[in-house]
Amino acid sequence: MIGWGDLYKVVSGMAPLYFALVLGYCSVRWWRLFTRDQCDAINRLVIYFALPFFAFDFNAHAGTFAASYRVLAADAVAKLLVVLALAVWAAASSRKAAPASYSWCITGFSLATLSNGLLVGAPLMDAMYGKWARDIVVQLSVVQAVVWLPVLLVVFEARQAWMEVTAPAPTPALEEGLHQHDVERPGAAAAGGGGGRKKTGGCAFWAPLLRNVGLKVVGNPNVYASLLGVLWSTVANRWHLEIPTIIDGSIEIMSKTGLGIGMFNMGT
Repeated sequence: MIGWGDLYKVVSGMAPLYFALVLGYCSVRWWRLFTRDQCDAINRLVIYFALPFFAFDFNAHAGTFAASYRVLAADAVAKLLVVLALAVWAAASSRKAAPASYSWCITGFSLATLSNGLLVGAPLMDAMYGKWARDIVVQLSVVQAVVWLPVLLVVFEARQAWMEVTAPAPTPALEEGLHQHDVERPGAAAAGGGGGRKKTGGCAFWAPLLRNVGLKVVGNPNVYASLLGVLWSTVANRWHLEIPTIIDGSIEIMSKTGLGIGMFNMGT
């Protein structure tokens, strides 16, 4: 039975997170302290500095050398079940509603399986169950950043490419209008002509798709931070190494900003 002490642990783990989130929301919506450009600057600070240091700090101290493979297998099975359920739903949809159903499948998979584990899950599990539960959440977050998010990017790019392939060709009247205005709008004729072209299959379809995914993954600093954190955790646990104090302190001071600024940024 859940007691008042357990309930207090849950509240004490969640209240600080939502305090930062509500503070960010009020700062923009009510108090008008930040403009849109300033919110974009905060978002870039979170993406390129706060969250990478936060992810590295968690992964480096999580003991991923002794990862729970049963938990990782259970996570993979759970995601597979979600994919199968969404595939059945998409197949049951009418052909006319197929594009919309595919889009909802991607959204449903994201909402059902890709959680914000590092920002919300790790502090909450740490407050409720202790370090062992936090380490599990960190391990799942690493797999999510390294495996599942790139897979989701492939799905997004495939959907976009498929929409371009199946886009209807412009009507003759539209093509004539585009040619009449090609001097004033030189890009219009090219866009109109390109709309009717169909991409071929095989390498012509997958090569640019995978290239776009690779560029997005390479440009994501959280992937590097997660991989470096896992690598250091593995090496440190194997040979009993420790990060030098001056480096550990530098990482820690930036890592502490990750959770608060991350939740604040979500509120904006």
